[in-house]
Amino acid sequence: MLPEAEDIVRQAIAVAATGPHPTLPRSWGRVNRNTRERGRVGWAHHRNAELSVLLCDDEAIAGLNGRWRGREEPTNVLSFPAPLLQGAAPDDTVPLGDIAIAYETVVREAEESGKMVSDHLSHLVVHGFLHLLGYDHHMDDEAERMERLERDILARIGVADPYAACDADI
Repeated sequence: MLPEAEDIVRQAIAVAATGPHPTLPRSWGRVNRNTRERGRVGWAHHRNAELSVLLCDDEAIAGLNGRWRGREEPTNVLSFPAPLLQGAAPDDTVPLGDIAIAYETVVREAEESGKMVSDHLSHLVVHGFLHLLGYDHHMDDEAERMERLERDILARIGVADPYAACDADI
């Protein structure tokens, strides 16, 4: 495992959580219907927001993937948003949720795509964090919005566009 993995995770989350971000709507609560109903997106700017990140192996993430998504296979990242807290005061700790990342998969995918492991880890942390906020990529317009945010956040920490090779193939 990268000795600096914890620092990479912390930096990616810190940058993703800080704003204002140039591509974010003025009110983050207007991202999409699900986000607006849940009201979770603005929590990234809550003074005492917290989340947990698990770096695990393929076996562990396959178990989580099977239990929560019905797919008994490894995946690179899973996000588990915390239940919405009603009426949280500004000084309350607001849980955003949990992110699980399969380190073996991160390494394999980075090697297969010619990326640095640290860059791919940063990308998956940002991707998982945006899922905690309610962003999704099931519809084309949502995917474009989420990918644009990922690109912008990663650029702020010096990580190249993770979708550039995909875009070149189109």
